[in-house]
Amino acid sequence: MAADSTKKMTEGSPMKLILGFSIPMLAGLLFQQMYNLVDTIIVGQTLGDNALAAVGSTGSINFLINGFCIGVCSGFAIPVAQRFGAESYDSMRKFVGNSIIISGIFALAITLVVSIFCYQILEIMQTPNDIIKLAYSYISIIFFGIPVTFLYNLTAGIMRSLGDSKTPTYFLIMAAGINIVLDIVFIIVLGMSVDGPALATVISQFIAGISCLIYMKKKFPILKLAKSDLKLGPHHTAVLISMGLPFGLQYSITAIGSVVLQTAVNGLGTVAVASMTAGSKVSMFVVCPFDALGGTMATFAGQNVGAKDIQRVRKGVWTAQMLGTIYAILIFIVLFFSGSTILRLFTSTDIVIKQARMFLLANSITYTLLAGVNIFRFAIQGMGFSTFAVFAGVMEMIARILVAFTLVPMIGFGGAIWASPVAWLFADLFLVPGFYYCCKKLTDKYGGDKVIHI
Repeated sequence: MAADSTKKMTEGSPMKLILGFSIPMLAGLLFQQMYNLVDTIIVGQTLGDNALAAVGSTGSINFLINGFCIGVCSGFAIPVAQRFGAESYDSMRKFVGNSIIISGIFALAITLVVSIFCYQILEIMQTPNDIIKLAYSYISIIFFGIPVTFLYNLTAGIMRSLGDSKTPTYFLIMAAGINIVLDIVFIIVLGMSVDGPALATVISQFIAGISCLIYMKKKFPILKLAKSDLKLGPHHTAVLISMGLPFGLQYSITAIGSVVLQTAVNGLGTVAVASMTAGSKVSMFVVCPFDALGGTMATFAGQNVGAKDIQRVRKGVWTAQMLGTIYAILIFIVLFFSGSTILRLFTSTDIVIKQARMFLLANSITYTLLAGVNIFRFAIQGMGFSTFAVFAGVMEMIARILVAFTLVPMIGFGGAIWASPVAWLFADLFLVPGFYYCCKKLTDKYGGDKVIHI
């Protein structure tokens, strides 16, 4: 019998379950972005626009590497959710044990490689000479924290796959508070530069990861592992890699387009980089509901595929899309009227504020498309078609590269702001029909849909 800390998403109202699961995730994401915003505000207001641009110039490469790590951990959680939904607990524990070993191997290998080539990557990206040393100081510390990224995201992903989205959120909120305090201590009290917020991020995430691990061992008896669970098995290893690598590659492939775009923006100068940084930080905060809905659908779809209820998966996806569309309309209105005021938290430079607002409006008017990207993509991955979902990342990459090589040279920063909207459109054109294709494949496999339990 599953422990009380777990939660089934295979029966009950999809609307109620999706809201109940996504709201705690949203709270965690908001707090995570809040301390990212605090980093940026303190850096911009205390250390100046060059430091702000330095941190911002590493955003795409940070997303490329850490996004891959986060994606791998999310992929590892999918077989856990499916086995939990199917009530196959012995196999579930084997997947958990194997994911721990594989994550450790991945973490060490990735940390070694990126630490060696970090500065060369920044040079290839044409990071402006006046900020490249600051950028390296910041991102090198972030990359040394890659094992910590694996620790938190793997433990949090496993708990969410078992229906507990609240506990990882609590620890993330705690980490956000610690991060803010450390920012103040490192930058304002100790006078550190951009290495201060980087160090604060790694330390706070380490505390969150250790907290998740301790809680999971105490409160999830269903996850009590035997020594045999920690031995790599050919079948379980193959399944985990077949899920985790496509998840990670999806993030990385998408990020490749962002890296190319960031390189084009870097060529426009420090003001353009600072504008993109300020706009991106606000955007990353306000899109958290879409990320929460996506993460929710991975677990919802995973558990219901385990229970062979494909009709329920379809119902859940469109319920989530409706919620995402309502929020997209509301947040566009907020940013239209208050965008400039929010941006003044980061900088007082008028040209940076003007360009950042352009970026925000171009993105927010198409947030419904972003909702679709997250919801349909994560549902497809939760259903077990991780490799299939990678192609959506390819579509996003192609779109951003096209913008970088066409619109940016033609109209400068005004072209760069449309990169994400075009990328989201390209991805949705693939994901929506792809989702129905996956549903049909599973329906044919299981011999028909089950009735939705309300």
